[in-house]
Amino acid sequence: MSKTAAAPAPAADPSRWKALVFIALAQLMVVLDATIVNIALPSAQTDLGISDGNRQWVITAYALAFGGLLLFGGRIADKWGRKNAFVVGLIGFALASALGGAANSEAMMLGARALQGAFGALLAPAALSLLAVMFTDAKERAKAFGIYGAIAGGGGAVGLILGGVLTEYLNWRWTFFVNIPFAIVAAVGAWLVIREPAGSRNRAPLDIPGVVLSTLGLVALVYGFTRAESEGWSDPLTIGLFIGSAVLLASFVFTESKVRSPLLPLRVLLERNRGGVYLSLGLAVISMFGLFLFLTYYLQVVKGYSPVKTGFAFLPMIAGMITGSTQIGARLMTRVPPRLLMGPGFLIAATGMLLLTQLEVGSSYPALILPAQLLLGLGMGTAFMPAMSLATHGVNPADAGVASAMVNTSQQVGGAIGTALLNTIAASATTAYLTDHAAEAAAGGPAAKLIQAQAMVEGYSSAIWWAVGILVASSAIAVTLITTGRPGAGGPVASGSAEDTEFKVPVIAH
Repeated sequence: MSKTAAAPAPAADPSRWKALVFIALAQLMVVLDATIVNIALPSAQTDLGISDGNRQWVITAYALAFGGLLLFGGRIADKWGRKNAFVVGLIGFALASALGGAANSEAMMLGARALQGAFGALLAPAALSLLAVMFTDAKERAKAFGIYGAIAGGGGAVGLILGGVLTEYLNWRWTFFVNIPFAIVAAVGAWLVIREPAGSRNRAPLDIPGVVLSTLGLVALVYGFTRAESEGWSDPLTIGLFIGSAVLLASFVFTESKVRSPLLPLRVLLERNRGGVYLSLGLAVISMFGLFLFLTYYLQVVKGYSPVKTGFAFLPMIAGMITGSTQIGARLMTRVPPRLLMGPGFLIAATGMLLLTQLEVGSSYPALILPAQLLLGLGMGTAFMPAMSLATHGVNPADAGVASAMVNTSQQVGGAIGTALLNTIAASATTAYLTDHAAEAAAGGPAAKLIQAQAMVEGYSSAIWWAVGILVASSAIAVTLITTGRPGAGGPVASGSAEDTEFKVPVIAH
């Protein structure tokens, strides 16, 4: 069959760079919120009388709503219009943040967090698919996604700084109220400058069975890993959640293969380049979430840093991510195949992680932690840039929202797995160390405190070894599965049906 000439690229949207400002602002708000509340949690727990057993729900309520509703949010954005979904998501997030900041009871706080997660699940895929359709030139797209990727990658660490400053010098409630001006500015700006291209909506009827099965399956999976962290892997309810999740998600896949208008068309998953992105990013996030947890506890508990100082201690990682994303990933993305950025990028990050396996109680921040963070940030920024830009490689424009949501989903599930899995490994290693040194720990005094600190660090380093292996696996998956050439090179897309055409506009997702 003869190959027809590619259709001329649509004219670039004159307001695209202004739109990027507001889209990036919204992304910064969502990423900040993921970490800023962690710093404020102890103060909020005391004020609201939340028990130790229930405090995890302040984090879990958000994660369950966000992770469980992402696919639904992505399809709503495709169907309803991405600009509309983006603005409504921002307004809803602002109202939920106001509710959280004004909370006077545990129930009010948990409800606000669940609402934040639900509106975040609508906002995130809408924002990312908007970028895909607004930036049509490969070089401009690389630059835009580099800026966006740097914000997505470094925002979490900025949240630690901002959370520490607000909690220490103002009040924990400001970690919620700070979202409101972000959301208002982004919503007004988006409404005024974003022009969504015509003909990119998916008018198909909503797949209700798919919505129910995917939401329940993802909620069960995320909650299973969250519960495993606190109750253990052998807990009957934890095991039941994993079994239930497997049954629900298998039913979801079967349903999607049969219905005429699926929530998640299986072609989105089965194209090898997109599949490679979802899998490699999900694994990389497992290692990153674990690292944030361990370094935060190491710096505050072992080294005695304040919340503010701990936040600033993460700045080298932010610098590395920004440099890797904007100066390496974005510059080379249009010149070399994505796998030649992703594979080495994950290996550089693994090298930084490898340095952190040498952590000791008295480790020097400038000599060990700082260079390790720089390597981690540089590697992750370099790898995330092309990976995110391939999120909708070859996908139909009407599926852009749900393809973006798949990357969000893989990272959300990866974060839940990483926190639970690596924390469990660390706890086991800490317990084993304390058992081996029970006599010294029983002696009391400074020696016992030192043993406790050494046990914690032993746990962290043991878990970080696993994180190194996971990043190496991410690199191998990226090099093996992702075979597309550089954007704009004209390589074909092997995805079946109508997608076997030219390389289409990709989407970045976080």
